[in-house]
Amino acid sequence: VDVNGPNTAPVYQFLKSSTGGFLGDLIKWNFEKFLVNGEGKVVERYSPTTSPFQIEVRLLPRITQNSCVC
Repeated sequence: VDVNGPNTAPVYQFLKSSTGGFLGDLIKWNFEKFLVNGEGKVVERYSPTTSPFQIEVRLLPRITQNSCVC
């Protein structure tokens, strides 16, 4: 899957156009991460060096806030 250049996959076009990045509209390296909310809006973009454990602090409140007890 292409994440940069003329053959960029549509999902990456959307993700990059929704957020600023460390290299503007480019994805710098593997493991760059995006946090997308339940409405499909990109709310955070993380560098490749950001640990998933660092993201967990931002992610867990969103999961519990939007949880459904069915």
